Amino acid sequence: MTLAYDATGDGPTLMLLHSAVCDRRMWDRQRTALVDAGYRVVRCDFRGFGQTPLPDRSHNDAEDVLDLLDALGVEQAALVASSYGGSVAVEIAARRPDRVSAMALLCAGLPGHEPTEELRAFGEREDALLTAGDLAGAVELNVDTWLGPEADEAVREDVRGMQRHAFEVQLAAPEGAGRNEVEIDLSAIKAPCLALSGGHDLADFRQIAAQLPSLLADTRHIELPWAGHLPSLERPAAVTDLLITFLHEMVPAG
Repeated sequence: MTLAYDATGDGPTLMLLHSAVCDRRMWDRQRTALVDAGYRVVRCDFRGFGQTPLPDRSHNDAEDVLDLLDALGVEQAALVASSYGGSVAVEIAARRPDRVSAMALLCAGLPGHEPTEELRAFGEREDALLTAGDLAGAVELNVDTWLGPEADEAVREDVRGMQRHAFEVQLAAPEGAGRNEVEIDLSAIKAPCLALSGGHDLADFRQIAAQLPSLLADTRHIELPWAGHLPSLERPAAVTDLLITFLHEMVPAG
């Protein structure tokens, strides 16, 4: 099954990977600028998000993205990824280092990360709300947890809509749906990496970003003191400028 996606522009390919709170629409505020900077921009919805349904069997998001790149005839792409999408990007770069030219990771997760008590408590609260049928409460918990103080009401409403839709799709998932976890070797990653973290984010994601320069061969870390967990939505122009500067250095557009 091919993931729902859109592709715009010409030049080196950028694959934009969304967070688990959103879908590919989270990149609406970056797409045009990235195209204008000389890139072919591809955005996809992981299974269970946006326009991609969940199958009745287990799946692996990294393999789905690689299959999409194959279907598009893309041999190598730069990965721009947020949160859970960052974990998928790292898995792709470790399993298929030849396919990744660069990575920009925004408050990324990391395969195998052991969550803190704070993150566990969030997950338990979310599960309790969903079990009780309080979808609105679970949506609002996510909006309040993941968006920092710079997010305006329009952004908060966008995230509400994306998160609510994801919950509705996932709660209606057929039996047997789920993700396959794969062990990876971080030392296999060769792509240069920009790791962004948010000063208002949960400790887990700040720690991951701070550790990445010691875990990956060519990584620079920048903490954004104003940001929560979704900086590309909170200050779109500032994050877009950081992305374009990094990409023009690592993956020059023609």
